[in-house]
Amino acid sequence: MIKHFLTLLDYSEKEIRHLLDLAIKLKSGYVEEYLEGKTLAMLFEKPSTRTRVSFEVAMTQLKGHAIYLDFTTTQLSRGETIEDMAKVLSRYCNAIMARLYTHETLERLANASSVPVINGLTDRFHPCQTLGDLLTVMEKKGRTEDLKIVFMGDCGYNMFHSTMIGFSKLWANIVGCCPGKRDYMPDPQIYEKAKKYAKGSIRIEHDPEKAVKDADVIYTDTWVSMGQKNAEQRITDLKPYQVNKELLRHAKPEAIVMHCLPAHRGQEITSDVMDSGRSVIFDQAENRLHAQKAILLHLLKNTH
Repeated sequence: MIKHFLTLLDYSEKEIRHLLDLAIKLKSGYVEEYLEGKTLAMLFEKPSTRTRVSFEVAMTQLKGHAIYLDFTTTQLSRGETIEDMAKVLSRYCNAIMARLYTHETLERLANASSVPVINGLTDRFHPCQTLGDLLTVMEKKGRTEDLKIVFMGDCGYNMFHSTMIGFSKLWANIVGCCPGKRDYMPDPQIYEKAKKYAKGSIRIEHDPEKAVKDADVIYTDTWVSMGQKNAEQRITDLKPYQVNKELLRHAKPEAIVMHCLPAHRGQEITSDVMDSGRSVIFDQAENRLHAQKAILLHLLKNTH
């Protein structure tokens, strides 16, 4: 049976820890085997900087090859189905990484593929980012167990979903801090599934100061993602959830600040926090590379 990497809901604590252990080894320069002769197809419906570069560099460093495919320059733009594309790419390549608008499209791709499919981001999940985030927190804090992770802002989309799933499976306690409007709350089905598999706690809080009390990690992300409408209203609604120096006063003195980038300085996070010694944001960005190398090796080492 083909093993995909679509959401961390599909991965046990043991499997996640295996990937993290492998990422730590790879970051130190230790490689047991390479992906010589293996090719990764990278399919982009949604543009990216970090996802494209980190996956391409990962394949290069593992002695494999990556091919960049933009939806607009493939036959998908002329009506070819995602299922037909999956079947063709499966004949040419050893794996497919896809960055898509909807998770349903990714599932259709994976169901039609005869090679592993990796989620480079969808509207519901961003597991590659979360694996890199877990690696970063383990480096900075030495563990994930019993840490308080507070996600500030919009909890109704991919980054909070993946954060609560991945960190809670490794015994961290997750607080999502957001406005009480439906649009900013987590998907109810994903929320219940995450709680079902959680080893730590997961809860929602609407008061920023209460949320960050005793926090070990404060996480934020952009308030307006690509393709989202009502940008002005979203910025107004989320303004009280900005990560700034005043907010950090209510967290632990040693709390670290995370952001998966790109950042809109002055909106969800202030520059003085982002550039401070408490920020581990660019360590996170680097760790995407090491985490994704682990995913690629894990999925591809036994394929032909």
